[in-house]
Amino acid sequence: MPEPKLRNIAIVAHVDHGKTTLVDAMLWQSGIFRANQEVQERVMDSMDLEREKGITIMAKNMAITFKGVKINIVDTPGHADFGGEVERTLRMVDGIMLLVDAAEGPLPQTRFVLSKALKLDLPAIVVINKIDRKDARPDEVLNEIYDLFIDLDANEEQVEFPVIYAVAREGKCTLDLKTPLTHLQPLFDAILKNIPPPPGDRDGSLQLLVTNVKPDTYRGPIAIGRVTQGTIRNREPVTLCHRDDSQTRASVTALFVYEGLDRVEVESAGPGDIVAVAGMTGIGLGESIADGEDPHPLKPLNVDEPTMSMEFLINDSPFSGLEGRYVTSRNLRDRLMKEAANNLSIRVKETDSMDRFLVYGRGELQLAILIEQMRRQGYEFSVGMPQVLTKSVNGQVHEPFEIASIDVAEDYMGVVVQKLGARKGLMTNMINHGSGRVRMEFEVPSRGLIGFRTEFMTDTKGTGILAHLFHEYRPWAGEIVQRTTGALVADRAGKVTGYAIVNLQERGELFLGPTDRVYAGMLVGENSRDKDMGVNITKEKKLTNMRAATSESYEKLVPPRRMSLEESIEFIREDELIEVTPKSLRLRKRNISKITNR
Repeated sequence: MPEPKLRNIAIVAHVDHGKTTLVDAMLWQSGIFRANQEVQERVMDSMDLEREKGITIMAKNMAITFKGVKINIVDTPGHADFGGEVERTLRMVDGIMLLVDAAEGPLPQTRFVLSKALKLDLPAIVVINKIDRKDARPDEVLNEIYDLFIDLDANEEQVEFPVIYAVAREGKCTLDLKTPLTHLQPLFDAILKNIPPPPGDRDGSLQLLVTNVKPDTYRGPIAIGRVTQGTIRNREPVTLCHRDDSQTRASVTALFVYEGLDRVEVESAGPGDIVAVAGMTGIGLGESIADGEDPHPLKPLNVDEPTMSMEFLINDSPFSGLEGRYVTSRNLRDRLMKEAANNLSIRVKETDSMDRFLVYGRGELQLAILIEQMRRQGYEFSVGMPQVLTKSVNGQVHEPFEIASIDVAEDYMGVVVQKLGARKGLMTNMINHGSGRVRMEFEVPSRGLIGFRTEFMTDTKGTGILAHLFHEYRPWAGEIVQRTTGALVADRAGKVTGYAIVNLQERGELFLGPTDRVYAGMLVGENSRDKDMGVNITKEKKLTNMRAATSESYEKLVPPRRMSLEESIEFIREDELIEVTPKSLRLRKRNISKITNR
């Protein structure tokens, strides 16, 4: 029998459409916080990286109670690079809340998550957010959403979704644009009415799908997932059903459910409950927990294949070991294997060399987040240029293509079309709403987008919006010219001097400033020409008896271009590496032994 006092729903949206802000408002209006309680904004973004980048990376659970009904809400990532998180999340819920910006409309990442939800036959509630924007066009956006549902082969029931108009920042919504905004009660009512209670027989054989595993110092691995059928009880034996069809025995040492943002220990949980189970040593993501006496395993959870790989190596530069805590190949291997075990969309392959590993993922952003997490944890290593994964189909090489959605001012349309054309991009759609901005869609090889974002932001003066999503594998598109400039490479070790910079500025754009330390083989700038150039950036002015005022020449120093991790990944080429430490990011040549001090 379905559990009438329970609902499970996932909130899905494109990056920056207000998903986490809406969750904040729902938490406050459900009454789980005291009136005088201090709560930070975007409370569901618990990771430092999520707060800094303004995106959701890890799926998270919470629960509220409305009219006596418990509503489990899962906040999902809005970026397709974290598709593994999305696919795990959707297996935990019985419906979705699709949040769309009233001005931007549905974007590629929205399409990605919605397609996954529709395949699982999940009903949807559509929330059109930010209707207070000056450029809001809610009626047109609603039509675009209908078109998207139809394009994704939604059935009649799925297309007949309820629509709610909201301003998440103010915690207000309405069912009709002609009526004033009120609190979020219409949204809560829509959840109770349109999201079905979870099915499952409380007295049946236990089945629980594990969608996340979190380490705990005191309780051991904690498996998080949804009870599909039966009842799980504290301190009772269970069977762990693994991906390779093997089974092991275990015992539940602690059982938790979610209330608000907290975990609360309970004695039992039934169908539809999202639980955290301690004592599950050896369980993996996508595997299941079954009855201790009569196990019936669920089908293992799988995610889409990776489309990109990146080389992770130990750091062998002259500065190795100076800034990192974990520097050996064993440290690097253990950390990568741990990530692969806890993230279904990341895979790690060992190579012939003990010091080198290949990491497979969904895209540049996912790999960049992994690198950033590792450096913050004290790891020191090097990474190479991202490479797309190809397939052989009927003897022909196929490569991944992506749908790139671009929103730019009309003035920049020409340069964007030209740049993507050179990267084998083909425009498939263009929409002009008459607001001075143009929405364009391109089908472009994944490798054509490597290094494009920085160029795109420069060309559009920082006003362009770029989103892309894996589409399909197609025949190899031919050669794509990547970075057309060479690098300025330090030819000796030492400290950067202002005197050397003044003389090198006209050669190109520099990445370092005075007193920065360099070694031979380190990239210190981008050459204005197409070839690499060895330079002496540590050159000092010769001392003579003649005094000269040098302050005027130093006033001409151009501030260095400090590269972020994402910019560095886009910049490097096959013969170059990024040296990653907790304190620094350095670009270098792969083989620095060829570059000797003079």
